[in-house]
Amino acid sequence: MTARPLGASEFPLGPALDFLQRLWRLEHALGRLSRRMERRLGITAQQRLVIRCVGTYPGIRPGQLAAILHVDPGTVSAALRRLERHGLVERRRDHLDSRRVGLGLTRRGRALDAPTAGTVEAAVEQLLRASPRAEAAAAVAVIERFTALLDESAGT
Repeated sequence: MTARPLGASEFPLGPALDFLQRLWRLEHALGRLSRRMERRLGITAQQRLVIRCVGTYPGIRPGQLAAILHVDPGTVSAALRRLERHGLVERRRDHLDSRRVGLGLTRRGRALDAPTAGTVEAAVEQLLRASPRAEAAAAVAVIERFTALLDESAGT
């Protein structure tokens, strides 16, 4: 007799743990696709998001980028250093205020700043096209509330 895979219905977890299990699956799926993107494009999903943001807002300052992405400025700095080492992003001094630095894409970075099949962004675009607008808005609202609760619990 062949064993069949065990499913969630055979081991119910309850609403909270079931929700967390789905988030964990999502995190793992994002990680797998990000690793494939790195092998194929040379950048991870997170690095691509930075490139897409810099491409959308040329001259954006690192602090502004951190605010848009809702991450610590140190996280953005580390990502930018990696992207600079790979020749994809460059820091440019503001010609009006040399203390300020804006970000720009290099020629190689601009080549990656376009909708691309097989990326997390492409999967999200496909999901949003196939989902009713109200359903997508409800999902965003739940994610935002959950993030706020986690931030509150962490004391941030």
